Amino acid sequence: MVNNKHIATFILGALAGLAAGKYTSMSEEEKEQMMNNLKEKANKLKEDASKSAEQAKDYFSELATKGMDSLKEHFPGAEKWMSDLFGNKSADSHTAASDTGSTEASPS
Repeated sequence: MVNNKHIATFILGALAGLAAGKYTSMSEEEKEQMMNNLKEKANKLKEDASKSAEQAKDYFSELATKGMDSLKEHFPGAEKWMSDLFGNKSADSHTAASDTGSTEASPS
């Protein structure tokens, strides 16, 4: 049974064959020009990707800052709540254990 993956593989193979045939029939000057064009496009793509990655980093940094500011504005106790929720668990458990121990010792 032939599925879409087989058809796509066949088409890509045929296109690769045509490209190879075209490349072999080119003059050395045309081959060099084509390679230079490909290098320029690859460098441009690399620059665009670097810029996009930097923009994404800045965007997420700004989003985190604005998000926390917005959260603080609409939920004034958000910072304490987040600290309590995600804070140092081992220090909290030691504090809770010492508090529990001190309250149990006083009634006896």
